[in-house]
Amino acid sequence: MLQASSLPARVRPATLSVWLFVAAALVVAMVIIGGITRLTESGLSITQWKPLTGIIPPLNAAQWQAEFDNYKRIPEYQQLNRGMTLAGFQAIFFWEYVHRLLGRVVGMVYLLPFLYFWARGRLPRGYAPRIGALVALIVLQGAIGWWMVSSGLTKRTDVSHIRLAIHLVTALTLLAGTVWTALDLRDLAATRLARPARLRAFAAAALVLLFTQILFGAFTAGLDAGYAFSSWPLMGDEIFPAATPMTDPMWRNAIDNPIVVQFIHRWLAFVAAAGIVALGWRAIRAGAPRIGGIAIALVAGQILLGIATLLTGVEIVVAVAHQANAALLLIAAIAAAHAVGRRTI
Repeated sequence: MLQASSLPARVRPATLSVWLFVAAALVVAMVIIGGITRLTESGLSITQWKPLTGIIPPLNAAQWQAEFDNYKRIPEYQQLNRGMTLAGFQAIFFWEYVHRLLGRVVGMVYLLPFLYFWARGRLPRGYAPRIGALVALIVLQGAIGWWMVSSGLTKRTDVSHIRLAIHLVTALTLLAGTVWTALDLRDLAATRLARPARLRAFAAAALVLLFTQILFGAFTAGLDAGYAFSSWPLMGDEIFPAATPMTDPMWRNAIDNPIVVQFIHRWLAFVAAAGIVALGWRAIRAGAPRIGGIAIALVAGQILLGIATLLTGVEIVVAVAHQANAALLLIAAIAAAHAVGRRTI
């Protein structure tokens, strides 16, 4: 049995918790900037992956022209943006550069404190592998980001929507793991007898539904499926357009057919919402009324923002708010699941 005195004085869970909450906030910022990058079609503006030297943007006219010339070689420019001015290129370059720069910052925020706390023996027993896995995940996320971008540099005019979905889901997995670990550490700071919360089966089911809905949201974004129909609740004049062209095998339509993907994303939202509402209610009953209420409010807001995104024709401010709220909803759902799984010795 863990005793209060068994946690060394040099180990300060509260400090570690604050660090991870800051890291989580930066991941949310990354998700938002990533959404803007996608909606402004900026993601293919930087055609090379330079993890170290890429931190320095073009600094003179010759360097800008060299970057622009690289962009001119890819299908997106040749088929969609031929005739773009240098100023137009600089506008899309900005968002991709900010996205990559913030990615590097996030990586350092995870890596450097982890190495410091680990070297100084300031991580509680059992937490080094957990936090080390989060650090490894942020490194993997950078590689997945380039893997995604590379899919649009040779034969396509955009990135693979499947790789985009993997990129987003990996980022949100990182966010979920970071928040859960930060909450465990916060509990440990409050009482040295606290143990890591347990993920209950019903909470896991609710989170799986939420992640599945987010996955279809990424498919919707990657396929530009949000533009297929801008009406609600009908798609045009029907619940599901009967004249929709379908492909073989049928299951591929759920991944590759923009109309089918939008249909699934529309209605799976209510299934996922029911799961989160139930989870929020459980959190309220478990003594966490604030977080439970926030989760329920955010899921309602998410549905309204989703409908608004459709009705406005994927207006960028509304669409970005929809994606940002999804990240906040995930945090609230993780906190609610943590609340119902909290335990002490």
